[in-house]
Amino acid sequence: MQEKPPAPGTPATAPTERREFLKQGCAACLGLAAVGAPVAVGVRVLLDPLHRSGGSDAFVKVTTIDSLPEDGTPVQFPVLADKRDAWTKFTQVPVGAVFLQRQGARQPLALSVVCPHAGCFVDYLEDQESFLCPCHNSFFKKDGSLKDEQSPSPRRLDTLDVEVRNKTEVWVRFQDFQLGITEKIPIA
Repeated sequence: MQEKPPAPGTPATAPTERREFLKQGCAACLGLAAVGAPVAVGVRVLLDPLHRSGGSDAFVKVTTIDSLPEDGTPVQFPVLADKRDAWTKFTQVPVGAVFLQRQGARQPLALSVVCPHAGCFVDYLEDQESFLCPCHNSFFKKDGSLKDEQSPSPRRLDTLDVEVRNKTEVWVRFQDFQLGITEKIPIA
């Protein structure tokens, strides 16, 4: 006896349903791959400026050697640099500050204004010839070393690389360092 085909409106058999499901699933996967790859590349290109580094290893011109007192008194200077914020470039915006002082006729010393303990800004007290962090009373000598070994600060003030270019220009490699630890580790 021959099997009769199913009447219209009768549910299909299980193998037919499975085949149809697999066909539709494969078609959906191929369609997603065909559309998804170009979309992913487009999003990556669109977001590319957000992943670029700001070039924190670059030296920045801060002042001239003639603006530093000959007696070695530290002077605070703003650090101005070009910054890139995604797609926009800003020129000469404040990115921080630095204390500069002469250590001889033409050699400056650059110290960060940030206390390595908790990130507060230090002040130079001329009458005491020392730096003071007002947040936790850490005192630093004129050269940036700790004045008191019982200080809350785990290390001396962070020194920054400094160069004299064209015989008078003072250039500083401005960077921030990790806080609260004894090692001087740059923040990337």
